[in-house]
Amino acid sequence: MEHKVQEILEQQVLTVAKAVEEKIDDEIAALEKLDLDDIEVLRERRLQQMKKMAEKRSRWINLGHGDYTEIFSEKDFFSIVKASDRVVCHFYRENWPCKVVDKHLSILAKQHIETRFIKIQAEKSPFLAEKLKIVILPTIALIKNAKVDDYVVGFDELGGTDDFTTEELEERLAKAQVIFFEGESSMKPSKAPTRNVRHGSNSNGSDSD
Repeated sequence: MEHKVQEILEQQVLTVAKAVEEKIDDEIAALEKLDLDDIEVLRERRLQQMKKMAEKRSRWINLGHGDYTEIFSEKDFFSIVKASDRVVCHFYRENWPCKVVDKHLSILAKQHIETRFIKIQAEKSPFLAEKLKIVILPTIALIKNAKVDDYVVGFDELGGTDDFTTEELEERLAKAQVIFFEGESSMKPSKAPTRNVRHGSNSNGSDSD
């Protein structure tokens, strides 16, 4: 019986290997059929893609992307979310949990130039905090196309403690599609459920307004 199972497994491996080999052969055959004109078209297409990406990067940098910056007025907040398609905004107060968030967002801002990263002091922005229903600090508002699409409230979703990694926060932001793992690549993870901050519970490493 064991010998028979081994034979079946070996046959399945061979079948998969043959399918992969045939796919590679087909791709090689397609490449071999390309003439110089086809290659030039592909080259020109790639150059145009690179040019568009360079233009995007330049525009993002001009808008303040690439840095984690503090804003001091609610008016600036509305200007920023209108100008950038994707914004990560940390509502903070001067305490340890918020400084932990600052550390991670400073790193991610440099890694994800496709997104604007900002922070604003919640207690000095009462209208904005009330409008967005900011109850727990820290709260990270995830904004797409000028609308708050999701929230990361306290550290509940990050293990409930302040020793979460930058990568864990990065994955959470990527699930909300407010950042992409490869800039403007086609990798767009499924959206995480929207969290209503009204129902957020106080967690380790967060405090209530």
